Amino acid sequence: MIDYAVAPGERVRAFLLRPDGGNRRRPGILASHQHAGEYKVGKSEPAGLAGEAMYHYGVDLCRRGYVVLCPDHLGFEERYASTTLTREDAASEGREQESLLFADCLLHGSSLTAKYLFDMLQAFDVLGSDERVDPGRLGVVGHSLGGQTALWHAFYDERVRVAFASCGFSTLATVQKHRIPHNFASYLPRLLEVGDLDDVVASIAPRAFGMSHGAKDPLFPMDGVRRIQSRAREVFPDSNFMSIVFRGAHCFPDVVKRRAYAFLSRHLDA
Repeated sequence: MIDYAVAPGERVRAFLLRPDGGNRRRPGILASHQHAGEYKVGKSEPAGLAGEAMYHYGVDLCRRGYVVLCPDHLGFEERYASTTLTREDAASEGREQESLLFADCLLHGSSLTAKYLFDMLQAFDVLGSDERVDPGRLGVVGHSLGGQTALWHAFYDERVRVAFASCGFSTLATVQKHRIPHNFASYLPRLLEVGDLDDVVASIAPRAFGMSHGAKDPLFPMDGVRRIQSRAREVFPDSNFMSIVFRGAHCFPDVVKRRAYAFLSRHLDA
């Protein structure tokens, strides 16, 4: 366990997973956790200490030889803070906590998207400065909210050599058309006036980006996913873009993870 500052008076505790095998410098990966309405579980799931084994991708990647950092997003696990209202169930309380964080960001001229991204940049600073990590070989991976944040991180931070996002997004115009509510970090003021997530994905090129989507995922409509795929294939070199559509729903199954890990390896192990 390590801790580091993300803002004045605000520190984050995170799991830093290091593989056995000497002191040679290795690629580093930031593992971004999912949402799933499980506010009391964050970094511990990708680190393999809680949740479902399907989402233990942080420890999976450590076993494959990467140094992996697993932090909490604001509002999850050790960064969860109850509101002053009492609710009968944890999910309702967690959602209200998230809405309060979202409102606080808006009141200060920002967004929860920007806060998550800023914290991930600080995490990347920590990961890249570790003496066992090669700062020129950094990647990010995540499922659901983790995939969404991996996308924005890769878009913004050119240190991201490769990213893989599992079930993290469709175009927001399509999501709105289908009237599907999402987590509060999905929304940026005026985004649809200037573009959509197909533009965000395209802007990552020519660096490497991979994504996967379940054909039966109720959260991310396939018409928006197809738009993102089409746009990406116009701008990425063939070897630097991978899109997997599988028959399942909202998940990160082993058959997809194997391909995702191979994609990360192809771009980080060279």
